[in-house]
Amino acid sequence: MARFLFVILPLTSHLNPALAIAQELIETGHDVAWCGPESDLRPLVGPAATVYPTGKRSYRQFAESGMAAARVLWDGYLIPVNRFILTAADRAVAYDRPDVVVADQYALAGALAALRHGVRWASLCTGAMELTPPTAELPDLAAWVQAQLARVWAMTDLPADETIDLRFSPCLAIALTTSALTGAAPLPANCVLVGPALGRRTAVPGFAWDEWDPGRRHVLVTVGTASEHMARDFYARTAAALEPMADQLQAVLVASAELVPAPPRQALTAAQVPMLDLLPCLNAVICHGGMGTVTEALAYGVPLVLAPMRHDQPVVARQVAEAGAGVEVSFESATPADIADAVSTVLETPTYRASARRIGDSFAAAGGARAAAAHLAALARG
Repeated sequence: MARFLFVILPLTSHLNPALAIAQELIETGHDVAWCGPESDLRPLVGPAATVYPTGKRSYRQFAESGMAAARVLWDGYLIPVNRFILTAADRAVAYDRPDVVVADQYALAGALAALRHGVRWASLCTGAMELTPPTAELPDLAAWVQAQLARVWAMTDLPADETIDLRFSPCLAIALTTSALTGAAPLPANCVLVGPALGRRTAVPGFAWDEWDPGRRHVLVTVGTASEHMARDFYARTAAALEPMADQLQAVLVASAELVPAPPRQALTAAQVPMLDLLPCLNAVICHGGMGTVTEALAYGVPLVLAPMRHDQPVVARQVAEAGAGVEVSFESATPADIADAVSTVLETPTYRASARRIGDSFAAAGGARAAAAHLAALARG
């Protein structure tokens, strides 16, 4: 038996894969503890799990895109949150004495705490922005991020080691994708591609299954949990695109009711949905290109219409389009006719679903949460 300490950030797309991997570790006899906000973790990990609380620093809403979005992400959230949790993460590693620290790629305080105490650590890479950066679109990004990593090193009395990138453990970096999406992009050393980590979800919201029409095709629309404040107009254009299709297609809109005051006929609207239960029943997903949503859809062979907004979303959207599993539209300027045409294309052209299934098969072969747990167990054995 080995002992693992997960240092996480309270973001849904980061929490879900960590929980899935932890489930696999526990089921194979290992011990798992957590370091993060107890208010987020306790409902997910249960009353018996060990949680070293960090307190919570909220992720504030912002509307920037491109390089400006990267700057706001680091300046407005990542630098402050890592400074905020640094002492708690250090104390957790010192007290828990794990064999391996599993640090969210952006929970850099977890990596620093592991280094301070001489503990092996692994990075959990939940997105594509760092793994396959958009150097063509944002040529200044790499140098700017390195400057931010230097700021993180400076938070401690540890001497900065230029050979160590705190985003990617030199021991093990677990990436939740496969080469079916990344293509031939260069990857960090000791990086393993395991595909999405999909486990049992303890906090599953209800759903209006009694209003589900089995006689129509179904398209889910979501922009993720952190970007709804930017999406009112996009939802309005998407609703207008889907309304003429309502006789043959039932939309499922993941949004608050006030965000979509005029949904298509017979559409189902909910602030949260049981995603893994819905995906086997869907014919397409319209989304922002978030890594979590995209890989979950592809794991079930569901093609996509992608309207990327910022961060790694343009990277993911391009990867999906180049792999033939989806169509990209402009988040800002796509008209209802553009969106309707993209939806019709992925629904009516069999190659899109075939490509989505091919990528999904690559995910299954890569092993997901079980493979990630096996790599972590091997690291713990040294």
